[in-house]
Amino acid sequence: MSETFAVVLAAGKGTRMKSDLPKVLHKVCGKPMVEHVIDQLKHLSIDEIVTVVGHQSERIQEQLGSTVDYAYQAEQLGTAHAVKMSHEQLGHREGSTLIITGDTPLISSGTLADCLELHQETNAAATILTMQPDDPAGYGRIIRNEQGQVERIVEEKDASEQERAVNEVNSGIFCFDNQLLFEALDLVSTDNEQGEYYLPDVVEVLQRKGERISAARMPDVEEGLGINDRTQLAKAEKILQKRIIEFHMENGVTIIDPFSTYIGADVTIGIDTVIEPRTHLRGKTKIGTNCIIGPDVDLENYEAADRTKVKNFSRTNDISSLPYVN
Repeated sequence: MSETFAVVLAAGKGTRMKSDLPKVLHKVCGKPMVEHVIDQLKHLSIDEIVTVVGHQSERIQEQLGSTVDYAYQAEQLGTAHAVKMSHEQLGHREGSTLIITGDTPLISSGTLADCLELHQETNAAATILTMQPDDPAGYGRIIRNEQGQVERIVEEKDASEQERAVNEVNSGIFCFDNQLLFEALDLVSTDNEQGEYYLPDVVEVLQRKGERISAARMPDVEEGLGINDRTQLAKAEKILQKRIIEFHMENGVTIIDPFSTYIGADVTIGIDTVIEPRTHLRGKTKIGTNCIIGPDVDLENYEAADRTKVKNFSRTNDISSLPYVN
């Protein structure tokens, strides 16, 4: 039976973050961005997730623990080189391999599932998840032939003026036939501006060999936002916070003022609870049903039983709260 694997690329230093903390451990809505990615993968039927670590690998492994397997990239020589480091775990196996960077915390399991499904339906050697941002600057461009088939991906630094005008870009997420992937990785060169082994070059290698290349377009370009600096981190925070607020409201929670409310990614809230203005719920806070939380509350890792009222309060862990009766 064919298996499905995932490789998460998390070895980079992320120098543009200007931080001692590895880039993928910077938090979005209270959770490290790489953990958002892995949580989405866990919603799929993935047989093995391999996270490629390098810079400060011990900190990433401490955060993720035994929930994934690890491969180590001692030198950051490019994305194709990073994937190649998972050869010991995956190189001998048959199936489909989803490859995703650890700095895309807004990606959804649904979009990843659609990419995998198209890859398997078309019996492709490679499937690229593409997107069409308003401004394609900084992204690798998807170059298609006259028949609309993908020929190659050109990194912006290596692109001609005509190629830079293309607005369909590589999201950095791929699905490959696993055996063909590892065969093609050996044929990738460093003949480019950066002198690195680019993962997109695997697509061109496979295309030259006559293999089928598919492309799935991301329905919401926000999902493909990669985090490289603090400005992009803040943008991702705003997008994900809006999703979280809407998720709770759609599931029976009243939020009086969404604009002054903060809810972390791991917070759970029961139905018919009311969240008053200026409420911040962080960590693994659990709020029961029929509660009133706020105004002016800041709670972290707090559990509130059903029919609890908390207001004008700020504390973490095991705080006392006042039950109420309607």
